[in-house]
Parts: sequence; structure tokens; C-alpha cells
Amino acid sequence: MSGAGSSLRVHAVRFGPGRELLTSLQALVQERRLRAPFIITCVGSVTKATLRLANATATNTNEVIHLDGRFEIVSLVGTLNPEAHLHICLADKEGRTVGGHVLGDLEVFTTAEVVVGEAADLQFTREMDVKTGFPELVVQPRPQQD
Repeated sequence: MSGAGSSLRVHAVRFGPGRELLTSLQALVQERRLRAPFIITCVGSVTKATLRLANATATNTNEVIHLDGRFEIVSLVGTLNPEAHLHICLADKEGRTVGGHVLGDLEVFTTAEVVVGEAADLQFTREMDVKTGFPELVVQPRPQQD
């Protein structure tokens, strides 16, 4: 286990109808040159989503669902740099929920109000983990030359 404390910067943004949420968040990270960004909170709605379900492994990544319809974003959590690792929970019109690892296609229906935090004194990277078969988060002190 690795980890470190840091001061916090907060970035709030709203994405409107038709925007793809994952791509928009990745663009925000690039534009603002965020080194250790993570989702603090998100509310809004989407009309479609592509998710990888919990039973997928590095060798069995076929557990993917494609959703179409109107869904409320109940929760969005994760880190954004250098690759996004986001999990989302969506509720349909009857309140049933589904969740998983975000692969993309999160098309905003009415709004996505997102508050992104940045651990100002840290830098996130990813390294392949032989135990999991996935690139996993590595937390490091932010280089002083920035």
C-alpha cells in the first residue's frame, strides 16, 4: 500500500447535452494540466453508457454492457490521470441501478455537474500489476520543478 497526504485544489465544471462525459473529463485534465485528479462528486443524467462489469478480469474483458435510455447519475468515482479509472452507478426511470467500470459512451442528457479534486502535491501514474493484469495506480510526490 502506498499513499501520501496533499493539499487540495477544486475544479467545478458543467457539461451540457450531447457531450461525452469521459472524453470531456479527460480534456479538462489535459487543458488544466492536472497531475493527480479525482472525482469528488457528479450529478446529472446520460442517454447511453458502456460499462465493464465487476466479474471481468484482464483475460476476460468481454463482460461489457451497452445502455441506451435515460439514466440519472447516482454516483461517479475514480481517478483521471494518466488514464481514467472511473466507476459509475446509474438509475433508470424505475429507480433500478446498474454500475460498473466506465469504458465510454457517457452521452450527457441534460447536464453533468462535476467537481474534480486535484491532490496538488502528488502525481498519479499507472504501472502494470502482474497480480491483477491491469495498469494500477501509483501515487508519487509531485516533482518540485512544476
